[in-house]
Amino acid sequence: MADESPLIRSLRAAVAAAPGDVPLRLHFAELLLAEGRNDEAVAEAAVALQHAPGDADARALMVRAMGMPPASGPAPASAPAPEVPAAPAPAPDVPAAPAPAPVPEVPAAPAAPVAPASLSFDWDAAEQQVQDLVGPRFLDDPQADGGEGTAGDAAAWDVDAPGAVRLADVGGMEEVKERLEAAFLAPMRNPELRRLYGKSLRGGLLLYGPPGCGKTFIARAVAGELGANFLTVSLSDVLDMWIGASEKNIHDIFETARRQAPCVVFLDELDALGAKRSRTHHSGLRNVVNQLLTELDGIASGAGNEGVFVLAATNVPWDVDIALRRPGRLDRTLLVLPPDAAARESILRYHLRERPIEAVDLGKLVKATEDFSGADLAHVCETAAEAALLDSARTGSVRLITTKDLLGAARQIKPSTEPWFAAARNVAMFANEGGLYDDLLAHLKRKRKL
Repeated sequence: MADESPLIRSLRAAVAAAPGDVPLRLHFAELLLAEGRNDEAVAEAAVALQHAPGDADARALMVRAMGMPPASGPAPASAPAPEVPAAPAPAPDVPAAPAPAPVPEVPAAPAAPVAPASLSFDWDAAEQQVQDLVGPRFLDDPQADGGEGTAGDAAAWDVDAPGAVRLADVGGMEEVKERLEAAFLAPMRNPELRRLYGKSLRGGLLLYGPPGCGKTFIARAVAGELGANFLTVSLSDVLDMWIGASEKNIHDIFETARRQAPCVVFLDELDALGAKRSRTHHSGLRNVVNQLLTELDGIASGAGNEGVFVLAATNVPWDVDIALRRPGRLDRTLLVLPPDAAARESILRYHLRERPIEAVDLGKLVKATEDFSGADLAHVCETAAEAALLDSARTGSVRLITTKDLLGAARQIKPSTEPWFAAARNVAMFANEGGLYDDLLAHLKRKRKL
């Protein structure tokens, strides 16, 4: 925003330094509105209403900003400018010949200065200024040095540095956090006890549950708790049209993780990447599962998988090859259920934080959204916002999102977790080999769904 006035720039910095100062923010919004920047003024008024719900000045300013056509502004100031030079130009330049009104001879004036011929441009100095900014025009051939290209290059896999997300950032879900701490994190945080009991610095954990309940977010939080790098792997990252290339991709992924240890390898949608080989008719997919089993054991590397933590997520664990879940591989399983009341409140607050709301009763909304997934809660907020926006467009006056809008949206939307529990119920009752789904059975009994 290079065309901002110094006053606007100073007020923007002041508002950023004191986000809770509502009068200052409203003063800033008034200045934005005066300059014709209606959208920014509406945004500032909405933030002010979040800090001070029901503030009359903020609501009046938002109504003015949304009702005013965003036409007036700096545009008319630039319009008269070209007309001023057009009038005086013919008089002083050519007083003796007023008849040749074509003032186009004025553009001839800038072309007249022949002075640039005397100025020698220092091309060497200019090249030194931009040589660090301009990259090479063409990339070198990755196979020029006898390599195998980027597909087989282990450095081509993107590894995220240790993130700031921790388990404390996961709203609610205390039972999930306790299970993670006891089964996975506590041994990793106590190196002396780990050495005493001969616990290896490696591990595998399978997260399963209904879609949209935060399995990927929990995996990132675990990586943050371990202070480890994070590498996400999905089916599209692995599969290749050439024979043997998919297996090599898996090997390169684990080699990258071993070099970047400590590193969390997150296998997303494990049922697609490690489907049961008995049901797979394509030999390429069976070979992918075989290679994945080899890498999980660390056989392909002399150093093993020390410092490599494997997390996997799936919605259908009963479709995962049984060999992936034997001890020493993905031997620990954690059920991630729909968010509880505390988690639902945190998720709703997050999705309503930048929307114009008024006197929203989160307690009622939390009770009305039981069994909703995180994705369902986001959809509720989006649907309520659409209803308020449509009313505002029909009536011509701005209306804030209320509890009635949110409760109405919650009644329209059915939890997306219900079909998953309907399918999982039969598996948990009749295919619970070795107690793999005891947690699921206990949850179904608590919900009286058996």
